[in-house]
Order: sequence, then structure tokens, then C-alpha cells
Amino acid sequence: MGASSSSEQVSPEQREAESLAASTGDLNVLQKVFAKLSDPVTKTIPITSLKECFKLSIEYQNCEASFKPENFPGLLNHLGQSILDHFFLSEKGGLNWISFLNGYAKCCGRMSTSNSLNNLLKVFGTAIVKSGATTGLQIESSDTDYKINGYLLPADLLMLLWMCWVMCWSSRIPQLFSEKATYGLPDINNLVLSGVSACAEDGAGLNIWNDDILGSDRKIPVGKLHVWVLKTLPNLPECLAQFVHSCFNNFASQQDILEPSPTSTGDSHSIAHSNNYLLTPGRAWSISLSLRSSMRDEILKACFTPDIDKVKENLLYRSSLHGKGLNRFWTNAEGYNGPILMLVSATSEDHCWLIGALTNQGFENKDTFYGTSGSLYAISPVFDHITSSAGKEKNFVYSHLHSPGYEAKPKPVGIAFGGSLGNERVFMDEDFSRLTVRHHAYDKTYQPGILFPNQGYLPTEAHVLEVEVWGLGGEKVKEAQNLFQKREQLFTEQRRKVDLKTFSNWEDSPEKMMMDMVSNPNAVRREER
Repeated sequence: MGASSSSEQVSPEQREAESLAASTGDLNVLQKVFAKLSDPVTKTIPITSLKECFKLSIEYQNCEASFKPENFPGLLNHLGQSILDHFFLSEKGGLNWISFLNGYAKCCGRMSTSNSLNNLLKVFGTAIVKSGATTGLQIESSDTDYKINGYLLPADLLMLLWMCWVMCWSSRIPQLFSEKATYGLPDINNLVLSGVSACAEDGAGLNIWNDDILGSDRKIPVGKLHVWVLKTLPNLPECLAQFVHSCFNNFASQQDILEPSPTSTGDSHSIAHSNNYLLTPGRAWSISLSLRSSMRDEILKACFTPDIDKVKENLLYRSSLHGKGLNRFWTNAEGYNGPILMLVSATSEDHCWLIGALTNQGFENKDTFYGTSGSLYAISPVFDHITSSAGKEKNFVYSHLHSPGYEAKPKPVGIAFGGSLGNERVFMDEDFSRLTVRHHAYDKTYQPGILFPNQGYLPTEAHVLEVEVWGLGGEKVKEAQNLFQKREQLFTEQRRKVDLKTFSNWEDSPEKMMMDMVSNPNAVRREER
């Protein structure tokens, strides 16, 4: 086994390697994997045996996107070998305990996000070459360091993102390693267009509505790609480490090395739930790559949960289902005291686009702005994450119903994010029919950025197509809301209930009293004491 007994003398090199592995929290798992795979005589792991840990029993089935690179299935077939080539280098046909631990630390140890991204690009570039395709990436290696130069094409960026998607998916579905499973590829063109517009030489002047961009030869320099990923998708580089960790963890938990079942139908783990929702798997994954909190796990349910009924548990409101308007929204969202994601699909100038707002608390009926933090998203056709500004204003959320009684200066009725009253960054009216989006110059709460392509300085009036609200607070928050709504429903029924026993006598009934007042309103009535 990898662990040494107390009677054995441990070398400083081994002690250091075990210390690095222990810092990841996976030393026990690595010991089990090494014990299962190593030759008891040579005490090394044959590289062919280690390759079994990264073998995915997958079958390419369907793709939501209109543009489909032909080289992607071949890239996945060489993913495991590419990981071994870069991190688990064997000597004389085997991998000893120290080399095994050092390889794991190089891939999954503590490192900067930039180094993690470099590791991801190395594996991607090698897998592309092994699949027989060409790439503009240039990996220059040395004994102590390596450099990555060159560029990616839009199709290459799409395959890189899809590779990360499959690694994330397999990390959350352990059955993928023991059963024949099919996988569906989401439509993440919004991420590709974001990368092209941010990194390509003429990206700022691109016509986003042009379908030929994904198949074009526009070059995305690696340097600019680094900046875009770190700013927009900071969780993307973690996909590789999560995949390697899940591979070893799953292998260590198996009783024996399992082969794919020849009788498996291949459709029990397919990710292809309905795309009728605004929060498609691809859009949910896009948002999750920008989150670093517990909300990320909740939104990933919309990405990797095959059961559509399980996904719908987080849906609080949908305008096409519950009806448009602030009152209908309030009926379904009131009492939810947790993080909420609101998505609004709108159209202007014959183009459809989608924006999102993420709040860290539930909605409240107030005539002023409130909230402690939040984020705005341009989701489609181009994805962009707009984080909240620090230290200027805190006008994160505004949600106001009609106030009872007379108001000399009535406040706007609707939902808004950022800006100020009358000059909101985003404002949706009470009927959920019109959406107003203003330039970021009006807003000191959220950071600058456009929310849809070709947004100008003047306010844009758009027609609302659909509104969705998703709760990201978890089961306890949802249970608390259910209890709140049950109490409200009970109070409402009690207020409406009429005790008929009280009015069993006609002389005491409110109907007779009203008739008497109408017939002779000036009659003197003696007060009964």
C-alpha cells in the first residue's frame, strides 16, 4: 500500500509528498487507490491500470446547440490519457507511491486560479492533438516550467467549455464510471460569444446576431482568454481538479474494478430535461461558474438533475404558468427568505434577449430600495456577469405594491434593480409587460456593463415575454415558505368565514338592518345595552 508502517523509515521526499496530499484532504482515498492498482511485487501502478480510473462509459447522444464541432467525441476519448501524460509520469512502466502523490498534488493541490487554468489548457490541447485535430495552442515545456501561447478559435473554445461541462457532469453522477450512460450537450453559445467579443481583435464590433461567428476563424489569444475566464467564469478552472478527485474517489469506493454493463440501456442518466424554461441547463451552468457560495449547489440542480420534477422544486414563479403581474408574483414568492434568481426574457428592435438578477435575500414590499448584495447578469445572447459595486450605493432591489390609502406622491409600482427612483437601472412595471433598461451611468450600485447587445446611452423600452423566479436557498428555506403560505391561507379563510349561527334570527341579521336603513334612514333607533 502507499501508507508506510511505523517500523519503516520514511524518506523526507515521501513525507513531503504525503503532506501535500494530506492538505487536499484525499490522502486516505489515494492510499486505497494505490493499494488496489499497485503490483505487490514492484509496488508500482502500471500506467494502463491507472488509466482505468479515468475511463468514462459515455455515449454521445444529443446536442442542443446548432453548431456542433465534429472533433469533440474524439477529444473526450483521449481525455484520460492526456491527464496521465501531464500529471502522472511513470518510470520504467510503473508509477511509485511518491510519483503518484506528486502527480495528484500537481493537478489537485492548492494553486492559483491562473495555474489551474493553465493545467486545464494543457490537458485540452493535448487531447485535441491526440484526436487528430489541429489547434493554435502552443505548449512549451521544460524541466521546471511550461508556457502556453497561441490562440483558440471559437469552435475550440466551445469544445473546451463542453469538455468542462462533461467533467462537471461526471463529477456529480458517479454511476457514469460503472454504467453505460448517455450525455447531452447544452447550448452554451452565449459563453462562446462572450469570449469572442471580449478577446477577439474585432470583438467589440461583432454582430452578435450573426450565426456564422461560431464557425469563423477569429482568433482568441490565450493571454486575453486568461483575463476573460478569471473575470467572467472564475470557477471554470476547477473542473479539472474536481474531475480527477471524483475519478479516484469513485474508484476507491468500488469493491472491485467494474466493467461497463453490456445490458445497460444507456438512457438512465441522460441530461436532457425540458428546455421550455428560461433557466436551461446551459444558462444555469453559466451562472454557476461565477458563484462561490452555497447558491452554486442549488443552481447546479438545474444543470445535472435528470428528474425535471426535482428541478421544478426550486421554481417559485413563472409568468406563463402563474399569470403575469406583480400580484401573481407576490402570491408565489412571498415568504421566501433566501437567495432568489429572477430571469426576464424581453424583446426590443426585433431581437430577443435575456437578463437576470440575483439577490441574497427574499423580496419585500417596500417603497424604497433595500438589500445588502446582489448581481446582475446579461445571460443571452451573450453572457456577462456584473458584480455589485463596493462602497457607493446600496440600491440593490426595489419591489413595491400599491400602498393602502391616499398617496400625495405615489412611488413607482413594480420591481427594479440599481439606480434610483425614477432612474432605475432595470425596472419592470406592475403588469410585467414593459421592461426599462438604463445605461450604467444612472447606477452607482452595480458595476458598469451592458445588459444586452448594442445597448446605448438612452433608456431602452422592451416588451416582456417571460419571467421566471427561482429560489436558491435550499430545502429549509422552501419549507419555511410553505409554512408561511399555509398560515396566510388559514388566516384568509378565517377572515372570509361567516358564522351563520350569529345571524340565525332575521331580526338580528345584517340584511334586515340594511333594509331598515334604506326604508327609513332617519328613524330613531334605541341602542340596546
